[in-house]
Amino acid sequence: MSTLPKGAAAQEWQNAGPTRITVNLAPKAAAALDQAVKLTGDTKTDTINRALQIYAYLERVTQDGGALYTRPADGDELERLHFV
Repeated sequence: MSTLPKGAAAQEWQNAGPTRITVNLAPKAAAALDQAVKLTGDTKTDTINRALQIYAYLERVTQDGGALYTRPADGDELERLHFV
């Protein structure tokens, strides 16, 4: 883990340019990627980039003691999200 402050670490990555990686997706993850691409119209690359940013944000919220909630479209009550 970086010892740089969050702002400095983010600036460091912004200046680094693109990083090419190869990833093997499990069938469920590949299906989720395909579904997200269809829903958004974004490329697979853009979808993965966005998903990683959202994941990092959600992890930061929960590790800092926060909680995440969602409300289904047909529901009135909030449901707390738990990531395992």
